Amino acid sequence: MREADPPGRDVLWRAVGGQRRDVTLGAVLGMGHQTGEALVPVLIGVAVERGVVDGEVPGLLLWLGVLAAVYVGLSFSFRFSARAGERASLTAAHHLRTALVGRVLAPEGGADEGRLPGELTNVATEDAKRVGAVAMALVVALAAAAGLVVSAVALLRVSLVLGLLVLVGTPLLLWLGHLLSKPLERRSETEQERAARASGVAADLVAGLRVLKGIGAEPAAVARYRRISGDSLSATLRAARAEASQNGVVTVLTGTFIALVALVGGRLAARGDIGLGDLVSSVGLALFLIGPLTEFAWVNTELAQGRASAARIAEILDAPPAVPPGPASTDRTTGRPDHSDTVPHAHFDTVPHAVEGRLRLRRVSYGTLRSVDLDVAAGEILGVAAPDPADVAALLRLLGRSADPRTGAVELDGRDLTALHLKDVRAAILVAAHDADLFEGTVLENVTAAAGTRTSTLAGAAMAASGTDEVARSLPDGVDTPVTARGRSLSGGQRQRVALARALAADTPVLVVHEPATAVDAVTEVRVASGIRDLRRGRTTLLVTNSPALLAVTDRVVLLQDGRITATGDHERLVHTCAPYRTAVLT
Repeated sequence: MREADPPGRDVLWRAVGGQRRDVTLGAVLGMGHQTGEALVPVLIGVAVERGVVDGEVPGLLLWLGVLAAVYVGLSFSFRFSARAGERASLTAAHHLRTALVGRVLAPEGGADEGRLPGELTNVATEDAKRVGAVAMALVVALAAAAGLVVSAVALLRVSLVLGLLVLVGTPLLLWLGHLLSKPLERRSETEQERAARASGVAADLVAGLRVLKGIGAEPAAVARYRRISGDSLSATLRAARAEASQNGVVTVLTGTFIALVALVGGRLAARGDIGLGDLVSSVGLALFLIGPLTEFAWVNTELAQGRASAARIAEILDAPPAVPPGPASTDRTTGRPDHSDTVPHAHFDTVPHAVEGRLRLRRVSYGTLRSVDLDVAAGEILGVAAPDPADVAALLRLLGRSADPRTGAVELDGRDLTALHLKDVRAAILVAAHDADLFEGTVLENVTAAAGTRTSTLAGAAMAASGTDEVARSLPDGVDTPVTARGRSLSGGQRQRVALARALAADTPVLVVHEPATAVDAVTEVRVASGIRDLRRGRTTLLVTNSPALLAVTDRVVLLQDGRITATGDHERLVHTCAPYRTAVLT
């Protein structure tokens, strides 16, 4: 692989090229199989020559025995060649899926920009499968090439004219097949794009089905999906027509070539240039050539589709990051840079008290925020009230470093977040979004998902603080009750409390929580507020909310209005002295 190649293409090469052992094994065994297949008509011709023409019964029996032994070898070589090729294909697809998931989940983000989840799923399944199939195509191509070479050599032995006809005609057929595959490659890429889009829209509609029914938007949603699905169907039909046209033309060319070989062999036999056994071998080899040439047509189809899918995969793998990853983390145990992307907490987590939790925003502008200045002391519980959701979204993206400020800086313990590796930022600051999803598993598994290898004793305290213990008591199997994807088996309030417990159980030095109690009753909201205060005492916590119950337990509250910090103080004082704050939290 050349150093100038993009990283995504490098991953593609390594995914397929990394299966060299299986591809080589499959190709060698496949070449043995095709060689044996090519020798079958030759051996039949020899048997005919000895047994029929010369009348040698022992010779006939000998060559029939050799033929039987070749068939046994054919059986085993085909079986193990196919097994090695399939293993290479499936393993390459697995590596590509892993690389895609790793890129989509990478801390720097960017791979999912402008793509629906269903689209990414389609690329990670269908496109990865098509690229993985290239490994099997290589095995088949090398085996078919061996069959053609052996056939050509055998025909050269029979007749120079027949041998040269095969040696010259086969490359010409392959070149024509490659040209014919170009339209299929273009249409296959379009087909996969449209299919991915349809899958993404379908997944999006299913996820929002309750909302669509609630507002009576089913007809519009169905019409939208019908239009997108129709586009996908049209693209699929165009690709199918291109594939059918390619296969049809290649079949006609192959049949014409085989007929030409048989015709030349027949004329040579008629003139007495070759014997009966040679004629039988020539006709048998001509018929055998149908197999390798047909396989080459299939290989061209697979390569065309694989190239189109590879381009789509590379586009995701090479997607620019939403934010730069920052410098490498430092492993405090060795003092050396830690370049590992598999360790969830590399820098701050190796030294539990390395992060004090001081946050500072210095004249930050981003989105709707304009020159925001904010200091959060280590261990402070700060409330952030904001009437404009756009201000909240911009603040959360900056604190979680999903984006960097246009101007100014966000600092942690006096260091700009851009100077830290993203893994360090994620280990130090957790932004618990209001709409966080749950995952398939039990309630307890969801709560402890972010705790990693840390002790699970905090899980009980986190569930008590968030009111999840009350949720567990109402479920049939308590904390071991299964949760379906996105937590759809739970009510909105139950999902919200489990998600909050998960954030609290992570026990990060800095926790930013956005509206954690909008779906619960007033009594539970007060309990959640007290639980957060007690559990996070001494740990830097930002409660981004307009809830009076939550803001009342904070050490200090700031009002984020019109993109700026316009007021600061304790909750009670601001309620009595600041009209905009009173309007934001009490109406």
